Amino acid sequence: MIETVLRITFSLLVVLLLVWGLSKVARKPLAGRGGGHLSVIARQQLTRNSSVAIVRVTDRALVLGVTEGQVTLLTETDLEALEAAAEQRGQAEERIPVSLSAAATTAASSPADDAAAAQGPFKGPLAGSALSPQTWKSALEMLRERTARN
Repeated sequence: MIETVLRITFSLLVVLLLVWGLSKVARKPLAGRGGGHLSVIARQQLTRNSSVAIVRVTDRALVLGVTEGQVTLLTETDLEALEAAAEQRGQAEERIPVSLSAAATTAASSPADDAAAAQGPFKGPLAGSALSPQTWKSALEMLRERTARN
């Protein structure tokens, strides 16, 4: 009886160690797979089954048409020009951080607004929801501030 339990326990331990070892091996990339010679720069879906992809292969950029059945080389483009355009696009998109707490704590214009402001910017059963008048006032004030800066 004890011998059978020990055999089953040992067999189970061997199987678990094999599964653990195989999972470690499966996580590691295969040789040459993570070399960095090939990467997808951009991809645009055209239809459900077709897209256009820009792929970097070493120092070249290839524009490929990709469908379910085939991959077609559309053209080759200059990699440096593509990277420069991406940098310019990244610099052109200047993001302005927005603080809703500053917009929510602005001075109220009516006695009812004064009462709501006295409770705090986000108090009450509708606090923070799209149904709350304070949410809409805060959003409007934030938009006014952003348009005044530009």
